[in-house]
Amino acid sequence: MPPARPVSLITGASAGIGAAFARDLAARGHDLILTARRADRLESLAEELRARHTSTVTVLPADLADPHAVSALCDALAARGLAVDWLINNAGYGVPGTFEANDWPTHEAFIRVLMTAPTELAWRLLPGMRQRGYGRIINVASLAGHVPGSAGHTLYAASKAYLIKFSQSLALENRHLGVHVCALCPGFTWSEFHDVTGTRELMNKLPGFMWQTAEAVVREGHDAVERGEVVHVTGGVNRFIKALVKLLPDRLALWLSGRESKRYRDLGEAV
Repeated sequence: MPPARPVSLITGASAGIGAAFARDLAARGHDLILTARRADRLESLAEELRARHTSTVTVLPADLADPHAVSALCDALAARGLAVDWLINNAGYGVPGTFEANDWPTHEAFIRVLMTAPTELAWRLLPGMRQRGYGRIINVASLAGHVPGSAGHTLYAASKAYLIKFSQSLALENRHLGVHVCALCPGFTWSEFHDVTGTRELMNKLPGFMWQTAEAVVREGHDAVERGEVVHVTGGVNRFIKALVKLLPDRLALWLSGRESKRYRDLGEAV
């Protein structure tokens, strides 16, 4: 049985899907732990949620690109006596430009934030969930993890494919202990993501029906993990794209990905 007031840790909570998860879970009676790099945004969101709901909101700023950030974050949780029931691994971003256009520290930081940190958080917090017989882990992956990689965001699809496979194995290992794990796979979502990567102008060429709000993505993700769904692609359009790609020969799917890369990706120097 879930606790009367579950405690949820949300990474990348300062904007977009992370902030939408915070608002959704607070409305459902969760106490929250918010983490991201931008402390001012976290504090502003925390004040909003405390005013609107009865939630206790703890703000713990962290840069998950720091190799010691996750252990320090978990030490801070232990010092406050906070046991995490819901883990939302949402922190992420894109690195525009081809692989060689970026230096290694840029790629290393990306891998830490999108792959190493969510894996370590799950490893550190999962034992408590198993012991209590209840837990929810949502790894925010992407439709990109189901389709061929594209030029211009070289590591992005690879990192999301990792989260999908990681979630599947983790779910199989823990579902009999009351811990549900779900890889949430949105497509194009209205957020700051493309503004940060400098690709907003390119993304605006996409038709409106391909986009979802962060709130819609979160609602689907919450329902999916509660159902015990291990991988959930949000939105009918995205599910159609995933099904279509699976039916196409690999060479044709890769060719299509290459064509779309030229239209919607920054293939020039890193910004």
